[in-house]
Amino acid sequence: MLTLPNDGPAQGRPIRDVLAHDGPEAIVLALAQALPPLATRLAAGRLHGDPEEIVGVNDSGDKQKALDVAAHHHMLQVLRVAGVRQVLSEEADEVIALNDAGAFDVAIDPIDGSGSIGIGAPLGMLFSVMPAAPEGFLRSGRAIVAAGYASFGHSLDFGWSVGQGVQIAGFDTGTGEFRLVRENVLLKPAASTIAYNASNERHWSPGLRAWLRDLRAGADGPRGRDFNMRWLAAAVGELHRILLKGGAFLYPADARAGYEDGRLRLIYECAPIAFLIEQAGGAASDGRGPILDRQPAGLHDFTPLIFGARDEVATILDYLADHQG
Repeated sequence: MLTLPNDGPAQGRPIRDVLAHDGPEAIVLALAQALPPLATRLAAGRLHGDPEEIVGVNDSGDKQKALDVAAHHHMLQVLRVAGVRQVLSEEADEVIALNDAGAFDVAIDPIDGSGSIGIGAPLGMLFSVMPAAPEGFLRSGRAIVAAGYASFGHSLDFGWSVGQGVQIAGFDTGTGEFRLVRENVLLKPAASTIAYNASNERHWSPGLRAWLRDLRAGADGPRGRDFNMRWLAAAVGELHRILLKGGAFLYPADARAGYEDGRLRLIYECAPIAFLIEQAGGAASDGRGPILDRQPAGLHDFTPLIFGARDEVATILDYLADHQG
């Protein structure tokens, strides 16, 4: 086995010793324990069949790949055993009832960034947990009591919060369990790396175009310093990188038909991200206010999303406000 000079016994506490085995923490733990088989199948690629095979279409017309649907059913079974009342998934048009007496509801995107399935690019999973309530998932993200993500890359990483900061664990293939690698993650307030899809810039609002103009000018412009840009085309990949390295991300609304409200889903993509980012001391906005304050009108609503370093998010909002009208 390849070893490095500082390699030694596995570091960090197993998360089964960190998370309680009841309440929302038990759901977080159950989802973590469900990840290794999914990571193994992702890593196998086309060895046992085509994970990219189109097998359906979801609510917004996105093509569903075989692995999207397989991951959806895998997580449903895990959440059923965990006693969850009902689930909202990107891969199902309607809410799925699991246990009538369940105390919690879960919103989940089983495979985030599935457009990159089969090419080795970062993929992920996002989820949030809410106490069971009559209004179900049509409430603001302030009702969330736990949220988390998985990052499938050259390592399998799992981040979560139960409202007491953000913790990140890595999967130890030697012991077959997740171990803590970062505790109480805190974002630096300033960003030096920005993630956005530059091909969409011409469709953006005047305020965002002005912000980008000044950003690109770097040390020679009004910002007085240089920035780095990157784009992974996977929200979870960007979330994981920003939690570990800092920075900011934006996928705003734009002038194209179908993008007037952004293109990321509010309930099971943006709200979990916003919960985690706020827990890490950052900010998450739709361009007007905090993502967690948004009240969804539908189960699969879209929203613009800006998240990451608190000061950079505030700067973007200032540019938007200065160029209204």
